[in-house]
Amino acid sequence: MREARRVVITGIGVVAPGGISRKQFWDLLTAGRTATRTISLFDATPFRSRVAAECDFDPIVAGLSRRQIRQWDRTTQFAMVAGKEAIADSGISGQSDPHRTGVMVGTACGSTMSLDSEYALVSDEGKSWLVDEFHGSPYLYDYFTPSSMAAELAWTAEAEGPVGIVSTGCTSGLDVVGHAVDLIRDGEADVMVAGASDAAISPITVACFDAIKATTARNDSPETASRPFDRTRNGFVLGEGSAIFVLEELEHARRRDAHIYAEVSGHASRCNAFSMTGLRDDGMEMADAITAALGEARFNPAEIDYVNAHGSATKQNDRHETAAFKRSLGDHAYRAPISSIKSMIGHSLGAICALELAACALTIENSVIPPTANLHEPDPECDLDYVPIVAREAQVDTVLSVASGFGGFQSAIVLNKPERRRTV
Repeated sequence: MREARRVVITGIGVVAPGGISRKQFWDLLTAGRTATRTISLFDATPFRSRVAAECDFDPIVAGLSRRQIRQWDRTTQFAMVAGKEAIADSGISGQSDPHRTGVMVGTACGSTMSLDSEYALVSDEGKSWLVDEFHGSPYLYDYFTPSSMAAELAWTAEAEGPVGIVSTGCTSGLDVVGHAVDLIRDGEADVMVAGASDAAISPITVACFDAIKATTARNDSPETASRPFDRTRNGFVLGEGSAIFVLEELEHARRRDAHIYAEVSGHASRCNAFSMTGLRDDGMEMADAITAALGEARFNPAEIDYVNAHGSATKQNDRHETAAFKRSLGDHAYRAPISSIKSMIGHSLGAICALELAACALTIENSVIPPTANLHEPDPECDLDYVPIVAREAQVDTVLSVASGFGGFQSAIVLNKPERRRTV
C-alpha cells in the first residue's frame, strides 16, 4: 500500500494576550506570566464575571490600513495579522502553485464584536424591536458569514485551492488543522494556510457564560483567576486571539529547504451525544479521540513526551480530562508532563486550540514545556504531573494536544519531529 503523504508545519503566526507575535507569545508562556486582567474593552460592571485575557492589539501598528480596520471585524484582523506572520515565517510566497494552495480558518463565534455593536446601533441600544437597517455598516454581510474571513486570508496567501471554515465550538482550532492536513494527505493541496481566530470579549458573550456560571467570578484577583487543576478553581477566563500555520506536504517542504517545526501525524474527533455542556466523569469520549489520534500517528502512549491539556479550570472539565488521560495513556499518564496554557492566556473559544497547537510546536522546537500558572493547591482528583508554576526544560519529540467543546465535541492531535515517525 502506498504511504500516505506526510504533513509538516513550516510557518507559525500568533496574535495572543500578552504577545502580538510568535516570539512574544512564547516568551510569555515560558516565563509563566499571566495576561488575564479586568475587562477593558467595554464596561463589564453589570456582569458576574469581569475578567478576561485581552490582546493589546493596535491594528495600525500591526500594519493594517484604515480601510481594512473599517471593513474587518477584530476576529478577521487577528487572523490576517497572524496569517501574514505565518506566511513570512514559512517563506512560502512565490514557491507554491496557487491552485495547489488552500486556506482553512476555524472560529467558534465569527464576527461577534461587530455584530454586537451593529445590533446596538440599528436597534438604538436594543430599544427598537423594528431595527433601522440604514444605520448598519455596509460590511454587515461579511460579519454574518464567517467564510468572508477565509476569503480575505486566501487573497493574501494567493490561494486558489480549497478554502473554507470549520466551526466546531472550542475544538475548532484543532479540527481545522486536522481538516487541512487531510486535504494535503488526500492530494487536494500541497500547501494549506490554516488556523483559527476568535475575538468574542463582548457583552453578549460575557452574558451567555455568566448565565451558566462557566466563567470565574474571581474579579478581585484577575491575574490569578485562571487556575486549571487547582483545588480552588471556579471557572474559566474568557480570552481572544489567533494562531495561523503554514502546513506543507513533507517533500514539498524539503525541496525548498523549509524550516520544519513539527509533523502533524494524527488527528481524531468524537462527540459524546450526551449533553450540550455536560461531561461524563469517565472521560470516555476524549480518551477515544486520543486513542484514535495515536493510532493514526502510529505512536504508543508511552512515546508521548508532553501533553497539552484543554485545562479550562472548570471543576467538571479538569476531572473529565484527568480521567481521559488515565483511560487512554494508562500508567504513562502518571509520567507524562501535562500543562494548560489557558492559565496564562485564558480561553479564546475557537481560537485557543490553535494557540495551544502553536505552543506545542514551539515546545518541540525549543525543548521547553510551558507551565500551568496559578497551580498552588493541586486538586486531589487531578493527580497527574501538571507542571505547576515554572516552565520545565525537557527533550520533547512527540506531543499530544486535546480539546473539549460545547456540544460534546472532543478532539486530539499529535505532533512530532518528522524523524520520530514510524512510516511502516
